Amino acid sequence: MNTTGATAAKFSVEVVTVPVSDVERALRFYVDRAGFTLDVDYAPNDAFRVVQLTPPGSGCSIQIGRGLTDAPAGSLRNIYLVVSNLADARRRLLGRGVEVSEIRHKIPIEAWDGGFAAGLDPARRDYASFADFSDPDGNTWVLQERGYRGS
Repeated sequence: MNTTGATAAKFSVEVVTVPVSDVERALRFYVDRAGFTLDVDYAPNDAFRVVQLTPPGSGCSIQIGRGLTDAPAGSLRNIYLVVSNLADARRRLLGRGVEVSEIRHKIPIEAWDGGFAAGLDPARRDYASFADFSDPDGNTWVLQERGYRGS
């Protein structure tokens, strides 16, 4: 609770560094297959390169490159990409050559204990349905449905 009348600081996640072993291979995967937009590709020398990419419709970007992190390639796990139509997002990624898991949903949704059943949540409730994919290094992404309005 803010009792001083001062405005609270705003924190916004805008970039996540994704550790990769081959920048060119990762760049091609994220642009050509996952459909991310290339924002920046800057390499002032051989030791440093930053490539910034943004998922469609996202306010948060990722960075891949050289000299950005000492995290092992492929060590990032479960970055969430929230989509309004999981079936459509999965179909589009599959069509672009991305290996995406089958869709699953939480059960029982009312008292979720970590269990899943195959397919979309029958009521298409927010945060209930998921699918996964990995980049060429093994960094993992979770597609999660929120805001489904039917079609």
